[in-house]
Amino acid sequence: MRRLTLALSLGLSMAGGAPAFAETTAPMAVETPIVIGQSYALPSAVMNQTREINVWLPPGYAQSSQTYPVLYVLDGGQDQDFHHISGIAQLGTIVGTTRDVIVVGIASMDRRNELALPTDNPELIARYPTQGQSDRFRRFVGEEVMPFIEVRYRTSGETALMGESLAGLFVVETFLKEPQMFDAYVAVSPSLWWDGGKLARQSGAHLRDHSNDPRTLILTLGDEGEMMQAPMDVLIANLRDHALPGVKWDFTTRPTESHATIYHGAALDAFRRLYAVPAS
Repeated sequence: MRRLTLALSLGLSMAGGAPAFAETTAPMAVETPIVIGQSYALPSAVMNQTREINVWLPPGYAQSSQTYPVLYVLDGGQDQDFHHISGIAQLGTIVGTTRDVIVVGIASMDRRNELALPTDNPELIARYPTQGQSDRFRRFVGEEVMPFIEVRYRTSGETALMGESLAGLFVVETFLKEPQMFDAYVAVSPSLWWDGGKLARQSGAHLRDHSNDPRTLILTLGDEGEMMQAPMDVLIANLRDHALPGVKWDFTTRPTESHATIYHGAALDAFRRLYAVPAS
């Protein structure tokens, strides 16, 4: 009976009487947003639609008057690779291992439309009916995105283009067809398999038309099978056969990485090479 009376007493107390336990008040926390960059909705006449452009600035940008190199990142949407690559830039700034650089993310909407070359392959056309508008997307980058950035930010004129997978294919195509667009090109696991490796096979013809202007091409590939490796081997052979003294290029194999894991380490290595801090 005493146990029943105690239980009823506790129940009444918790239901409508005085609190059974003392209430504690958590300290008030001031909430502020974390802002890592600026996102623009850029109207594009070339693409006939509004496109997402994201910009990360080095921490000291607002307090300085210096100019900065610009890295343009394909698949650079906020839900794509923008945060990943701008984080590498931020780390290099904080620890002093790389120069300050502006990171511009160019978001993708239809990757095979924007990043892949046109194909006559009926199977690819059936699977990807919107494919093959990489030339148009390159015009968008060169005629609209780059001028937009150059007008609004203090840029040094030093530029680079980075992309992985289909975006890596676009990087290689741009290097071969419009080498003057950027000073440096970083292609991570480029999808050179597209259209049966046609771009790699045509690379020698494109390289014969290249000038000896200084530029850099960084290529890397993981353990990704013959379909990825074979066209890369063709591209490398053509780069060796058409060597130009002003063009620095190299190919790094990453046998411990897959297509899904290769990007972070490859991008970090590219940063350390392209934006190395000058020896004092």
